[in-house]
Amino acid sequence: MTGTLIHSMAEFEAIIIDTLVCAGARHIVEIGAEYGGMSQLLAAHAADAGGSLTSIDPAPKPEFVHWADSNPHVRHLAFPSLEIMPQLRAADAWVIDGDHNYYTVYHELMNADRLCRRDRTPLLALLHDVSWPAARRDLYYAPDRIPDEWRHPHCWDSGVTLDSPEIVRHRGFRGMGQFAVATHIGGPRNGVLTAVEDFRATQQAAGRALAWAEIPAVFGLGILFDTDAPWSADLANRLHLYHGNPLIAALEANRLRNYLAVLDWQDGFTGAPSLAAPACADRPTPLPAVPVN
Repeated sequence: MTGTLIHSMAEFEAIIIDTLVCAGARHIVEIGAEYGGMSQLLAAHAADAGGSLTSIDPAPKPEFVHWADSNPHVRHLAFPSLEIMPQLRAADAWVIDGDHNYYTVYHELMNADRLCRRDRTPLLALLHDVSWPAARRDLYYAPDRIPDEWRHPHCWDSGVTLDSPEIVRHRGFRGMGQFAVATHIGGPRNGVLTAVEDFRATQQAAGRALAWAEIPAVFGLGILFDTDAPWSADLANRLHLYHGNPLIAALEANRLRNYLAVLDWQDGFTGAPSLAAPACADRPTPLPAVPVN
């Protein structure tokens, strides 16, 4: 028997599609496809709206590649997002669910915004994993793609729990070799939500306001959009009840505690947590301030 966990951005289907309809989004760029569950929902919407889906993922599952190759409304770009985004046209909506770390997400938002400004398109970004565990802790699928000065010390064989800032060896929520976790939580340039907040701060410093809605379920969905878009007031009203909803947050915390308990049972955990080896717990190098555009 193995534990299962609701984890996909596709769980937010109703909210995401309603957001796209409200914004009149036809052309969508998706970052991170994996098996293509969310991709299929986005492609169906794009087809109905007379638009297209561009999906960026350097290494999706074969099932996705086969599906994308046979769908006329889908273009798959097998490149890292930051490598290919400058070559794109602005999209009506950006669905960001790729590598869940500060450097990648911050620069994905910067790239998307540059394209939107160039093409005079309102910014609309939907981001997954803005809540625990990636909100304030970097996760790395490909640490070698992160410049040294932006990459935190990390471990591949360690996990995280809700009740401790420390990583634990062979326990907790972990990547099982698929991704590494930063050895410390919080601080500068660490985590997806921190990236969003810093990006918003750069825009605010330039005199621009961006609206933000955060739905605290299934690892967190964040929706970021221009307040001067013609549809912004309507979208804000639609998202208001979900934003920071304490009942949703309590249900998510209970869901995660139950899942972590299942993982502990599977791991045969019976004693105190096994802390990460000292080599995985080096102090992070001090990071310079985030540049303001």
